[in-house]
Amino acid sequence: MSFSSPSPTSTATHGADATAASSELSYPRQSARTQRFTRGLPRNIGLAAAGSRVLFVRSESGTDPVGLLWALDLATGREQLLVDPRELLSAGDEELSAAERARRERSREASSGIVGYATDRSGSVAAFALSSRLWVTDTGGGGTRELPATGPVIDPRPDPTGEWAAYAGAGALHVVRIDGADGRALAEPDGDDVTWGLAEFVAAEEMDRFRGYWWAPDGSALLAARVDESPVQRWHIADPANPASEPAEIAYPAAGTPNATVSLHLLGLDGSRIDVAWDGTEHPYLVAAEWTGHGDPLLLVMSRDQRDARVLAVDPATGTTRVVREVHDDTWVDVVTGTPGWLPDGRLLMTVDRDGARRLAFGDEIVTPPDLQVSHVVAVDDDGVLFGGTDDPTEQHLWRASLDGSVTRLTSPGGHHVGTGAAGTVVVVRRTLEKSGVQVQVLRDGAEVATVASRADVPVLDAAPRLLRVGPRGLCVGVVLPHGHVPGTRLPVLMDPYGGPHAQRVLKTHDRWLEAQWLADQGFAVVVADGRGTGARGPEWDRAVHHEFATVTLDDQVEALQAVADEYPDLDTSRVAIRGWSYGGYLSALAVLRRPDVFHAAVAGAPVTDWRLYDTFYTERYLGLPSKNPDVYDRNSLLDDAPKLRRPLLIIHGLADDNVVAAHTLRLSSALLAAGAPHDVLPLSGVTHMTPQEVVTENLLRLQVEWLHRALDR
Repeated sequence: MSFSSPSPTSTATHGADATAASSELSYPRQSARTQRFTRGLPRNIGLAAAGSRVLFVRSESGTDPVGLLWALDLATGREQLLVDPRELLSAGDEELSAAERARRERSREASSGIVGYATDRSGSVAAFALSSRLWVTDTGGGGTRELPATGPVIDPRPDPTGEWAAYAGAGALHVVRIDGADGRALAEPDGDDVTWGLAEFVAAEEMDRFRGYWWAPDGSALLAARVDESPVQRWHIADPANPASEPAEIAYPAAGTPNATVSLHLLGLDGSRIDVAWDGTEHPYLVAAEWTGHGDPLLLVMSRDQRDARVLAVDPATGTTRVVREVHDDTWVDVVTGTPGWLPDGRLLMTVDRDGARRLAFGDEIVTPPDLQVSHVVAVDDDGVLFGGTDDPTEQHLWRASLDGSVTRLTSPGGHHVGTGAAGTVVVVRRTLEKSGVQVQVLRDGAEVATVASRADVPVLDAAPRLLRVGPRGLCVGVVLPHGHVPGTRLPVLMDPYGGPHAQRVLKTHDRWLEAQWLADQGFAVVVADGRGTGARGPEWDRAVHHEFATVTLDDQVEALQAVADEYPDLDTSRVAIRGWSYGGYLSALAVLRRPDVFHAAVAGAPVTDWRLYDTFYTERYLGLPSKNPDVYDRNSLLDDAPKLRRPLLIIHGLADDNVVAAHTLRLSSALLAAGAPHDVLPLSGVTHMTPQEVVTENLLRLQVEWLHRALDR
């Protein structure tokens, strides 16, 4: 089947359903096939050869799930295909180990082929795992070869000098020379529940730490994590559609239960092993680690209640640690990706919360102004620090802080920007509200010297959200009306939040509004609101949800709805529905249970219904320990509210979900049944928290619309 996409501004796509624009392809079908328009986009962008070459992963088209590795030569402007996985695996399909599937679930990775790579310091050698095997490629176009490995291979990384590759496999941490010689294990598991060189569940799911080892700058040793999951309780996830299959056993650290035991060790290529010493009882969480040429290895460790953290420097010769910085917060210490780190001049790079803002600090000097919220650090080089931040919560920009403390914004207003940089070259990935997809620009001294092409599909509809600041708190809200809406025509309202901590939805990026626009075109006024806790407005804004998920996040949705209805009289507040997934599912169910006067129907996807069933690091940060704060858990749970249900509620849950397990939905459904409260449950066999399956994604969207119309018309 062929399809010619209209331009993103084509009025031919407007109408009650995208099928009116194309008899062959509807928006739900296109969104499912393109993995929400992410296929064909350049991603995993890096720089090589002193910033003269851009590396990136991109599939061949907007419907192709297979990632290929490419290089862009900035001198010639030509792209070169470095690795096509289909050529390497011509003998069969890709095979993934259970550990690799779990790792991809944690990182929300739904593609195949090359989904990530790592390079040496110069970027001349790239290593990647494909079909759980180890491969290296010369990024200058010198060819790709497989290295002998003890698999299944996970997270391979060349050393900074490009002589060795390390990888995790079968619980051990291995090294092999780039020429394939001298392969061996530096550390092997001493128990069935022990792994080396991998991130534990909460690190990958909640700390954005997806790795478990770090090379020394000279390639002579590795700093490696040993993870022992034997203390962690075991849960079992069955496949009810296939009762003969064995349930999958997972180590799941639910709130208040033991975590994995994590320790660090310095492993020399000469066979030496030195234990790294820190007080794991007081600070059991290994949140971050780095090892660069600017100083000793740095660690960020944190207490179980996340109110106290320490930055530790490791002596590579002895494994002893010294305290470089202590951090305390009465609610919680936030994790800021890319920190801590050493600056080239030896000062500590950190963020501090001061004057209502998250600010960048070089040693004891705060270098960013109080109207700039720092979100993450991208890179540190001899010129200073490249970081992400915002002075408008609907946008994100790239900034550079020079070592003298001067701060410069590198990106233009009106969009959302991420990127990378090295050796004076910056690659910017720009998304805007006006245009679908991404623009990838390569900048030197602020001037564009090249672009990286996107092969993503053009959507069959054009999103037209109105972004507002409403209510006493100035909540960021997006309102989406049907294309061709005639003023004076009353519309049922569909609230479509996530609403949870550190997760914004109201951003100036076109494609994130496509689903909202399609929903609106089915006859709704769609309202998306970012309430307190969702990020980009400072530490106090985020900490407002401390111990009060239910009241704070629900109150902000009500405030947003009422404020928008005052500005848009066509919103029919006698017919208000709400839908969401994960935390958004929790919030949706919460809305009809506690505010049936405002919300008249809800679709709750993969909802957390009892926070005692969710993981330690996330839940305890916001609600504390269940043993110390049982009342906090009770008042934020949905289970005791079951007798209050008077509105239609559809609960959807993937039975293979290992993040928000299906027990959440089953317990709420049981409580509702016991209370005599009618409700609907849709179980999704074989579906995880990501719902990556194409047919599930498409039909699930259509089913929700049909259900919502029936529920609101009762």
